[in-house]
Amino acid sequence: MRSAELMSRRRATNTDFAVGRPFCNSAFRIPHSAFVALGISLGLQTPDPWPILDRASATYQTITSLSADFVQVITNPMIGTPDTTRGRLYQMRPSRFSMRFTAPQGDRIVADGRFLWLYTPSTTPGQVIRSRIPEYGTTGPNLIGQFVEQPRERYTAQYVRADSLPDGVGAVDVIRLVPKKGQDQPYTEATIWVGREDGLVHRVDIAESSGQDRTVVLRNIRVNAGVPGRELTFSPPAGVRVVDQ
Repeated sequence: MRSAELMSRRRATNTDFAVGRPFCNSAFRIPHSAFVALGISLGLQTPDPWPILDRASATYQTITSLSADFVQVITNPMIGTPDTTRGRLYQMRPSRFSMRFTAPQGDRIVADGRFLWLYTPSTTPGQVIRSRIPEYGTTGPNLIGQFVEQPRERYTAQYVRADSLPDGVGAVDVIRLVPKKGQDQPYTEATIWVGREDGLVHRVDIAESSGQDRTVVLRNIRVNAGVPGRELTFSPPAGVRVVDQ
């Protein structure tokens, strides 16, 4: 119950004073339900999301490398049928990142520190898209870092609920993030699942500006175990055209 409703109840009980009843009698006539309502109100207060985000940010700062199995589901309202892909994700701070797909086999996304390579022979064979990674003012193509690096400066946050995830993750806190004005992001909001035990982001739901929704679930996360060099570099295969953007 909101405080305004409690105040309304309190005003209602105070009418006893207007008819001349002694103060002590009126005070003891406050219904038990009012105390119950107050207890419920205090118990239903929404938790503050910022301590959770601060911990996730601090945890992220201790990570030099990360790898995880991923499942990605993209839902486009213009198409209808969700597109599900799988593979292994690799990250090396500050600006190296890759996704090696096993379904569809052969697709890759690689940020090598200078360029972002988008190679998807399953849908656009014979070409790879290359774009330069900005040197300043961005976390780069970083799935996790973009949500937990300096979150107070970049987002408004709302605690959504407590939840749980399988595969040994256990209890998580679900936080909704909305980019602040002036933040040039390709999405309107994101929801992240932060593990209570490890402070890591285990799931991300992204509402993209294009209208499609993207969900990425991470499993078998390994931190600070190194990343094979071949995963963070890309050389266009013979005969593949490079398209600069």
